[in-house]
Amino acid sequence: MSDVTGDGRTATVSPSLHDPAPDGRTILIADDDRAIRTVLTQALGRAGYEVRTTGTAATLWTWVSDGAGDLVITDVVMPDENGLDLIPRIKKVRPELRIIVMSAQNTLLTAVKATERGAFEYLPKPFDLTELVNVVRRALSTPARPTAAPGVVDDDTDGLPLIGRSAAMQEIYRTLARLMNTDLTVMITGESGTGKELVARALHDYGKRRAGPFVAVNMAAIPRELIESELFGHEKGAFTGATTRGVGRFEQADGGTLFLDEIGDMPPEAQTRLLRVLQENEYTTVGGRTAIRANVRIVAATHRDLTQQIRQGLFREDLFYRLNVVPIRLPPLRERAEDIPELVRHFLAEVADEGLPAKALDGAAMDRLKRHRWPGNVRELENLVRRLAALYSQETIGVEVIEAELASTPPVLNSAGSSEGLSGLVERHLREYFAAHSDALPAAGLYDRVLREVERPLIALSLEATKGNQIKAAHLLGLNRNTLRKKIRELDIQVIRGVR
Repeated sequence: MSDVTGDGRTATVSPSLHDPAPDGRTILIADDDRAIRTVLTQALGRAGYEVRTTGTAATLWTWVSDGAGDLVITDVVMPDENGLDLIPRIKKVRPELRIIVMSAQNTLLTAVKATERGAFEYLPKPFDLTELVNVVRRALSTPARPTAAPGVVDDDTDGLPLIGRSAAMQEIYRTLARLMNTDLTVMITGESGTGKELVARALHDYGKRRAGPFVAVNMAAIPRELIESELFGHEKGAFTGATTRGVGRFEQADGGTLFLDEIGDMPPEAQTRLLRVLQENEYTTVGGRTAIRANVRIVAATHRDLTQQIRQGLFREDLFYRLNVVPIRLPPLRERAEDIPELVRHFLAEVADEGLPAKALDGAAMDRLKRHRWPGNVRELENLVRRLAALYSQETIGVEVIEAELASTPPVLNSAGSSEGLSGLVERHLREYFAAHSDALPAAGLYDRVLREVERPLIALSLEATKGNQIKAAHLLGLNRNTLRKKIRELDIQVIRGVR
């Protein structure tokens, strides 16, 4: 086997006696990094393949045009041509030839463009050699598939919806790229603030339905008695107040993507109707008799543990399996802390574009951000960056400012039950309380007093969030409306309607 460098020199590598016998397949490798060429030559040689490598796209194109090679592995950035631009030309003359793209430009756009232009697989650098060899074997054993017609993918990386080059994000990019030209139903899970709607929008914006509408609906924000009308529409006279025909979200999303956020908050009766839509691919409006064909891609999301809700009888198991065709778990920010510097720079650039002063963080400040637990995830980080840009005069933010901001930020209620959330706050409060009364505990009744202290702001803020609408607040809290009214009286909570 030979290692042909960009300058034409040749090196020979012999496979181990214990390695599989060569099967006569030849791998063509194009990468301007000599070290990578050498490593790949050795790894694929031990796996039993013949290997030819080059540092230029021109040499690779010559080999492909001459009919050489059974598989191509190409870098994206090379001195004479972008590897992604070479793929359509290769596919035109050798449509059956598998292409694996590797790149240090580890963005969603790279993964999407590689897949859209016909690559068999995309591997971000650095990659695991064992994984690469397995991908090569899979590519050579998989029957040829037709290449999708290239779509229009914007080359503007500044507008990318997802930021991060961590291993966790790379896996998400690869998954999204594979789903781009399908209509498979996707379930996105993750804590609040991890960017579930951004992933749903990326699926739409880079997918084959990109020309259609993207319609998002939050299940938790709709009163349960209106949710079926909201989703499926209603006919005139279907219920009191239905003076005209109402268009539902399924109809609005026709030809595009319907994003069902917080699907775990969908009431049982609406779950049954949604299941029928997924099974039959059609629906009827509330009060209607004619079936309407559903031409949408469904993407659902939740911060809840749906398997736990199934056990509690709150979510239909058959609906879960219909929605969970392709699961995507978004990691919390604390699991991808290496992405924080890039996220910070992105948010600082955004606020500068909006007219706020340009800022930067010094090394110590950035390190402190990477050590924070981020119970509010990316949303919390973005809010912090916006405060830094708006409230501080210095151009370079130091660690003292970061420490002060993090210390003054109230704990975030975390969907995963993190000790950084409400339970952690209550625990700290009670520890301080008992420490202050270590000599002589006060009179009995602590349990009721603590519950009352939590209950009153919970109900008051829920009413504020629903603009004083007690029906919506009761649904949000999971309480009977009469029970809520009783608690409002008992706790002497003032209800102001229409004021947020």
